[in-house]
Amino acid sequence: MRAWVFAVDLGATNVRVGLVDQEGRVIASVRRPTPQEGPEAVVSAIAELTGELARTVGGRADRVGVGVPGPLDVAEGIVDEPPNLVGWRRVPLRAMLEGRLGIPVVLENDANAAALGEWWRGAGQGSRHLLYITWSTGIGGGLVWEGRLYRGASGTAGEIGHVVVDPDGPLCPCGRRGHLEGIAAGPAIARAAREALARGEPSALRHLATITAEDVAEAARAQDPLSRGVFEHAARMVGLVVGSMLNLLNPEVVVIGGGVARAGEVAFGPLREAARSVAFDVPFRSARIVPAALGDDAGLVGAAYLALGLE
Repeated sequence: MRAWVFAVDLGATNVRVGLVDQEGRVIASVRRPTPQEGPEAVVSAIAELTGELARTVGGRADRVGVGVPGPLDVAEGIVDEPPNLVGWRRVPLRAMLEGRLGIPVVLENDANAAALGEWWRGAGQGSRHLLYITWSTGIGGGLVWEGRLYRGASGTAGEIGHVVVDPDGPLCPCGRRGHLEGIAAGPAIARAAREALARGEPSALRHLATITAEDVAEAARAQDPLSRGVFEHAARMVGLVVGSMLNLLNPEVVVIGGGVARAGEVAFGPLREAARSVAFDVPFRSARIVPAALGDDAGLVGAAYLALGLE
């Protein structure tokens, strides 16, 4: 078994490369903002970061695992129009990276990679049925079922952010209307706060030049009425979908990670309450709904799991 591998977490905001050992420990990592000039720029960034990390630790890995935003054809190594990356249509990312890095590359959906990481070394350790949700710039999901990653018939299972919660709701970044991501992801929370301010609602947010979901969460924790209403609405929407998934899948643990989930109880309180309102008693009582334990490392750890050949 390899002693360690490179792992890459490619997100809409940052691309991060880590060195991960066979126990799932992130030994070192580097990151930079994700280039938005197209796939070639991202491949160059990954190559530069792996080189920087190799120089830092004084050696090279012979394999790399990469978590990427979907949709993704895992078998062919092709990424096709992820909502939050510009200029990505039928991109043969695995072949591009292998050509640039000169080592084998394993690709996986970023939320699937994070699900594996939390199951292997995070909040889901010891479970056999895990639902993972990443709640951040976008909303994604992953399923580990009977101890294995569940990808579905064509490799696209787990896209929980694209469950319709309001057919007449706002456009999602994917271009369709009423999806959970378009209503409850970080940019949607910030947009809802700006719209409430435009209606004249009083708020501590009014003095800010720009508003982020983190700003809304902080104000909500300080009992700002506008912020609390906006944030709780988003959390309830996520909770309704979680409750529905409890009825459908009956997992033993639901792990929720990502930047928005770091808001703490202002997110998890209304989320759990909404999940309880729609879930049957037995699946609700038998499931733990918990924050992710690995933070930003979840995707790296899961990508490393695949690169190590442990699946």
